[in-house]
Amino acid sequence: MCNRLHETNTTLETLKFPFYSKIKITFVENWNMDFSTTQLLILVLVGLFAGALSGFVGVGGGIIIVPAMIYFMNMNQMQAQGVSLALLMLPVGILGVMNYYKAGHIQFNYVFIMAVGFVLGNYFGSKFAMRVPEHKIKFVFALLMLYIAVQMLWKSGAKWASELY
Repeated sequence: MCNRLHETNTTLETLKFPFYSKIKITFVENWNMDFSTTQLLILVLVGLFAGALSGFVGVGGGIIIVPAMIYFMNMNQMQAQGVSLALLMLPVGILGVMNYYKAGHIQFNYVFIMAVGFVLGNYFGSKFAMRVPEHKIKFVFALLMLYIAVQMLWKSGAKWASELY
Protein backbone atom coordinates (compact mmCIF):
# COMPACT_ATOMS: atom_id res chain seq x y z
CA MET A 1 0.00 0.00 0.00
CA CYS A 2 2.80 2.42 0.80
CA ASN A 3 5.11 1.53 -2.08
CA ARG A 4 5.98 3.91 -4.85
CA LEU A 5 3.30 3.92 -7.53
CA HIS A 6 3.89 3.67 -11.27
CA GLU A 7 5.97 6.50 -12.60
CA THR A 8 6.07 7.81 -16.13
CA ASN A 9 9.17 7.23 -18.21
CA THR A 10 8.93 10.74 -19.58
CA THR A 11 11.39 13.11 -17.98
CA LEU A 12 9.62 16.42 -17.57
CA GLU A 13 12.70 18.43 -16.74
CA THR A 14 16.39 17.91 -16.19
CA LEU A 15 18.16 20.28 -13.82
CA LYS A 16 21.92 20.77 -13.61
CA PHE A 17 23.63 21.54 -10.31
CA PRO A 18 27.36 21.85 -9.64
CA PHE A 19 27.12 19.17 -6.91
CA TYR A 20 24.83 16.82 -8.80
CA SER A 21 25.37 16.08 -12.48
CA LYS A 22 21.73 15.38 -13.37
CA ILE A 23 18.48 15.31 -11.48
CA LYS A 24 15.53 13.89 -13.36
CA ILE A 25 12.10 14.96 -12.19
CA THR A 26 9.31 12.50 -12.93
CA PHE A 27 5.78 12.52 -11.69
CA VAL A 28 3.46 9.80 -10.47
CA GLU A 29 1.13 8.44 -13.12
CA ASN A 30 -1.46 6.84 -10.82
CA TRP A 31 -2.32 8.45 -7.48
CA ASN A 32 -4.98 5.93 -6.40
CA MET A 33 -7.31 8.24 -4.50
CA ASP A 34 -9.38 5.32 -3.19
CA PHE A 35 -9.64 6.04 0.56
CA SER A 36 -12.00 4.78 3.19
CA THR A 37 -14.03 7.49 4.89
CA THR A 38 -11.96 7.00 8.04
CA GLN A 39 -8.65 7.34 6.16
CA LEU A 40 -9.84 10.47 4.38
CA LEU A 41 -11.02 12.00 7.65
CA ILE A 42 -7.70 11.18 9.35
CA LEU A 43 -5.69 12.75 6.51
CA VAL A 44 -7.78 15.92 6.51
CA LEU A 45 -7.63 16.22 10.31
CA VAL A 46 -3.86 15.65 10.37
CA GLY A 47 -3.45 18.33 7.70
CA LEU A 48 -5.69 20.76 9.58
CA PHE A 49 -4.01 20.08 12.93
CA ALA A 50 -0.48 20.30 11.52
CA GLY A 51 -1.34 23.47 9.62
CA ALA A 52 -2.97 25.05 12.67
CA LEU A 53 0.02 24.21 14.88
CA SER A 54 2.37 25.49 12.21
CA GLY A 55 0.55 28.78 12.16
CA PHE A 56 0.19 28.87 15.95
CA VAL A 57 3.60 27.77 17.27
CA GLY A 58 5.70 27.24 14.14
CA VAL A 59 5.68 23.42 14.06
CA GLY A 60 3.70 20.92 12.05
CA GLY A 61 5.84 19.00 9.60
CA GLY A 62 7.86 16.32 11.29
CA ILE A 63 6.62 16.83 14.81
CA ILE A 64 2.95 16.24 13.93
CA ILE A 65 2.73 14.59 10.53
CA VAL A 66 5.38 11.89 11.02
CA PRO A 67 3.90 10.46 14.26
CA ALA A 68 0.35 10.77 12.87
CA MET A 69 1.22 8.83 9.71
CA ILE A 70 2.94 6.13 11.79
CA TYR A 71 0.21 5.71 14.42
CA PHE A 72 -2.94 6.43 12.41
CA MET A 73 -2.05 5.37 8.85
CA ASN A 74 0.24 2.44 9.76
CA MET A 75 3.24 3.74 7.82
CA ASN A 76 6.81 2.95 8.73
CA GLN A 77 9.18 5.74 9.82
CA MET A 78 10.69 6.27 6.35
CA GLN A 79 7.31 6.40 4.61
CA ALA A 80 6.00 8.89 7.17
CA GLN A 81 9.07 11.09 6.75
CA GLY A 82 8.66 10.92 2.97
CA VAL A 83 5.02 12.03 3.15
CA SER A 84 5.88 14.84 5.59
CA LEU A 85 8.74 16.08 3.46
CA ALA A 86 6.69 15.88 0.26
CA LEU A 87 3.92 17.94 1.87
CA LEU A 88 6.41 20.70 2.59
CA MET A 89 8.61 20.14 -0.47
CA LEU A 90 8.28 23.38 -2.35
CA PRO A 91 10.57 25.16 -2.29
CA VAL A 92 12.81 24.04 0.57
CA GLY A 93 12.70 20.24 0.50
CA ILE A 94 12.61 19.31 -3.19
CA LEU A 95 15.97 17.52 -3.20
CA GLY A 96 15.06 15.50 -0.10
CA VAL A 97 11.67 14.65 -1.60
CA MET A 98 13.38 13.34 -4.71
CA ASN A 99 15.55 11.01 -2.59
CA TYR A 100 12.56 9.70 -0.61
CA TYR A 101 10.58 9.27 -3.84
CA LYS A 102 13.37 7.31 -5.51
CA ALA A 103 13.43 4.99 -2.50
CA GLY A 104 9.65 4.49 -2.76
CA HIS A 105 8.71 6.27 0.47
CA ILE A 106 6.23 8.91 -0.73
CA GLN A 107 2.53 8.57 -1.37
CA PHE A 108 1.47 11.71 -3.21
CA ASN A 109 -2.21 10.91 -2.72
CA TYR A 110 -1.72 11.37 1.06
CA VAL A 111 0.30 14.52 0.45
CA PHE A 112 -2.44 16.08 -1.69
CA ILE A 113 -5.23 15.47 0.84
CA MET A 114 -3.18 16.72 3.81
CA ALA A 115 -1.93 19.78 1.91
CA VAL A 116 -5.47 21.13 1.63
CA GLY A 117 -6.00 20.78 5.38
CA PHE A 118 -2.50 22.11 6.14
CA VAL A 119 -3.07 25.34 4.22
CA LEU A 120 -6.43 25.98 5.89
CA GLY A 121 -5.18 24.99 9.33
CA ASN A 122 -2.09 27.17 8.93
CA TYR A 123 -4.20 30.19 8.10
CA PHE A 124 -6.53 29.82 11.09
CA GLY A 125 -3.73 28.78 13.46
CA SER A 126 -1.72 31.89 12.61
CA LYS A 127 -4.80 34.13 13.00
CA PHE A 128 -5.36 32.63 16.47
CA ALA A 129 -1.68 33.04 17.42
CA MET A 130 -1.87 36.77 16.78
CA ARG A 131 -4.36 37.03 19.69
CA VAL A 132 -2.46 34.88 22.23
CA PRO A 133 0.39 36.18 24.43
CA GLU A 134 3.83 34.85 23.50
CA HIS A 135 4.45 33.13 26.86
CA LYS A 136 1.30 31.03 26.38
CA ILE A 137 2.38 29.98 22.89
CA LYS A 138 5.81 28.97 24.23
CA PHE A 139 4.12 26.91 26.94
CA VAL A 140 1.90 25.07 24.43
CA PHE A 141 4.91 24.47 22.18
CA ALA A 142 6.97 23.03 25.06
CA LEU A 143 4.10 20.76 26.19
CA LEU A 144 3.61 19.50 22.66
CA MET A 145 7.30 18.66 22.23
CA LEU A 146 7.42 16.98 25.64
CA TYR A 147 4.32 14.88 24.94
CA ILE A 148 5.60 13.71 21.55
CA ALA A 149 9.07 12.96 22.96
CA VAL A 150 7.63 10.86 25.82
CA GLN A 151 5.37 8.94 23.40
CA MET A 152 8.24 8.19 21.02
CA LEU A 153 10.59 7.21 23.85
CA TRP A 154 7.98 4.95 25.45
CA LYS A 155 7.05 3.10 22.26
CA SER A 156 10.55 2.78 20.81
CA GLY A 157 11.99 1.92 24.24
CA ALA A 158 9.43 -0.84 24.72
CA LYS A 159 10.34 -2.32 21.34
CA TRP A 160 14.04 -2.05 22.11
CA ALA A 161 13.53 -3.72 25.50
CA SER A 162 11.57 -6.56 23.88
CA GLU A 163 14.51 -7.20 21.55
CA LEU A 164 16.81 -7.69 24.55
CA TYR A 165 14.79 -10.58 25.94
